[in-house]
This record gives sequence, structure tokens and C-alpha cells, in this order.
Amino acid sequence: MLVDNHNRTINYVRLAVTDRCNLRCNYCMPAEGINFAKNDKLFTIDELSRLSEILVSQGVDKIRITGGEPFVRKDLMVLMRHLSQLEGLNDISVTTNATLIGPYIDELKELGIKNINVSMDAINRETFEKITRRDHYDTVHNNIIRLITEGFNVRINFIALEGQNTEDILPMLELTKHYGVSVRFLEEMPFNGGSKTFESIAWDYKRILAYVKERHLDYYELPSPKTSTSINYKIPGFKGSFGVIPSFSRTFCGSCNRLRISATGDVITCLYAQPSMNIRDILRGEGSTEKIKESILKAIGSRSKTGFEAQQKYKGVFANSMTSIGG
Repeated sequence: MLVDNHNRTINYVRLAVTDRCNLRCNYCMPAEGINFAKNDKLFTIDELSRLSEILVSQGVDKIRITGGEPFVRKDLMVLMRHLSQLEGLNDISVTTNATLIGPYIDELKELGIKNINVSMDAINRETFEKITRRDHYDTVHNNIIRLITEGFNVRINFIALEGQNTEDILPMLELTKHYGVSVRFLEEMPFNGGSKTFESIAWDYKRILAYVKERHLDYYELPSPKTSTSINYKIPGFKGSFGVIPSFSRTFCGSCNRLRISATGDVITCLYAQPSMNIRDILRGEGSTEKIKESILKAIGSRSKTGFEAQQKYKGVFANSMTSIGG
């Protein structure tokens, strides 16, 4: 079992398989993109499989596959097949933009991998295309509906962006009226490749909730797991639910149970912290299994207590893009 220096059990790893993405969302990176890692700097699928085995042996029972966009890796399903056979791994999840998942939906279902988070920040086509700088609206919408109707546990992540998409909050919420889907509204974070910096946000989780209440007075809070980053709610008569994730306000740090590992091997103990170390070269060296275990223990043994504490150690512009630190 992995326990950090603040007595928080770490059983959940967000494992990035690539830093590449086929969208160019304006809150994530500049229009021209970022300097993506060279292929030899990325984990191979065999390395990701072996790393997953090591993590599970240390008590990790949930792995979320992230990117970038994970499905830009044409060999991704090799990893998914391996993960589905790992004893002790109880939850395999994927975060995707749903542009490329279509051909893999049937196999994911066969493997029992049914927890899918979809990043979609607008229900309006024009707004979607302005934010993503790409024309993939129909593909994303159709894949989301297909995932829902085929029984996947779908959660849509919607980042509230001042002056861009807040008019879509209520229309996006309408999806939960007709489908058993969860829509989660996230606060904007400063991980955008250095294209913008800010000290505060216009749409924090309290404002989002107040905005929803103007239309739906009778929503009520649902019980959530202690380690949930989302505060979840239900509107009477709606099939699905909605939630808010205070990713900038950082109200959930006290129960944080997660670790991020980037596609290039950076171990990230908090989104607002610098990487603790890089384990890619360790994994490629001799006697790597025990060294990886020691490195993971060392990383979680020096975690910041909160995201605010982590931020204090890293002053200045947040130059990282979300696509390079696990999406």
C-alpha cells in the first residue's frame, strides 16, 4: 500500500500514454501547438504494461489512461488488453476527447472497460469549434451518444471558460435530462502552455452552482466517495446527474488519492507542483522493478499538503500544457 507523508493512501494513478492531441483547445495550448516529445522519449506499450504491473503490486487498484488524446496511439488497445488481465486492478478508466474512440468501442466493452470520461466544453457547434480549433463536433457528439446507449459509464468534463462557453452550461446540463450521464463542470486551470496566466477565475464552482440554481431550484447533493474531486448533484426527474470540480479552488486536497505519470515518465504528485522525478530511464535500466518502487515511495513521501502549498514552490507562469501533464 502507498501512503504519503500526510497519511493519504494513494491507490489511483493517471497514466498518460502520449502528449499528442488532435485538437488544439485554446485553454490547453497555443494554436500552433507545443513541442511534443520525440517518440523515443515516450514510454513504449511494453514499458507502460510493466509499469502498471509494478504500480498494482504496490496497491494501486485504479488506473486512468490519459494523454494528450490516448487514442492517437494506434497500439493503445494492446495496453488495454494487458490491463484488463491484471489481478488487483479493479478500475480501468479512460479520458478522451471522443474523436477517435469509435472503432474501439466494441472491444472496450468486451474487455469490461466501461468508465469513460469525455472532455467536451460546448454543446453548441460553433462554440465547440472555436474552443477546439477543429471541426470534429459531429464525431464527438455521435460517439458520446453511442457510448451512453451501449451502457458505458460516461462522464462529460466541461471547463467553464469566461467569455467562451458559459452560455452552454445549461444546454449541456439538458443531456442529463434525457440520458444517464454525468456532466461535471470544472474550474479553469492555468495549464495552457504559457499562453495565459491568472491569479483568479470568474467562474468558480460556487458561481456555477448559483447559475444552475437560477434554472433548477430543486437540485440536491448526492453522496460522493471521500476521495471524489467532484461534488455531485441531481435534478429531480432527470436521468443523469451533474457535478462541479473545484480544480482551481482546490477544496479536495485533503483526501487526494492520486498520482500522475506523464507519457515521458515524469512523476507528478500534484497538478500545481513540478514533477518529483522521472522514472522512464530508471524503467529502462538494470534492476528497474525495485528502483521504480523506491522512486514511487520517495515521490509520495514528499507531497505537498495542498495545491496551494505546491504552487508556492513553483512561482511564475505555468508553462506546462495540460496535454503534457496527463490531461
